[in-house]
Amino acid sequence: MNLESQIMGQLKEAMKAKNSIALEALRAVKSELLLAKTSGSNGELSQEQEIALLQKLVKQRKEAAEQFEANNRPELAEKELAQAEVIQQFLPAQLSEEELTVALNEIIAEVGATSAKDMGKVMGAASTKLAGKAEGKAISTKVKEILSAI
Repeated sequence: MNLESQIMGQLKEAMKAKNSIALEALRAVKSELLLAKTSGSNGELSQEQEIALLQKLVKQRKEAAEQFEANNRPELAEKELAQAEVIQQFLPAQLSEEELTVALNEIIAEVGATSAKDMGKVMGAASTKLAGKAEGKAISTKVKEILSAI
C-alpha cells in the first residue's frame, strides 16, 4: 500500500474519530504530496522522495514548536508536536543512538575520515545511507562527536 492510500485511510479514521490534530496533520501531508506530484515531471514520487517530504513536514512542526516555546505559547507547541507524532508514524523506524553510532563508525571507516576536516565526506555518505532512518541534525551532532574524539 503506497503512502497516499495510507494517508487517505488514516484521514477517514481521523474524521470518524473527530481527531482535529490528526486531521490537520494528515491534510498537510496530503497537500504536500499533491503539490510534489504536480510539480514533478512524471507525476509519481519515489519512496525516497516521500520519506524526504515526511521528514520535512516533521522538521517544520518541531521547529514551529520550538518557536512557540520560545515565545511562551506552550499550548501551540503541544499542538505542533502532536502533529509531528502523527506524521512520524508514516516514517521508517528511527535508529537508536547506539545504532546510529555503530552505523556512523562504519561510514567513517569506509570513507577513511581521520579528523573533523573530513566531516563533509562523512555527512555526504551518511545522509544517503541513513536517509529516513535518522534526522540530519542527529547525524551531524554524532559525526562531530565521533570525529572530535579521533
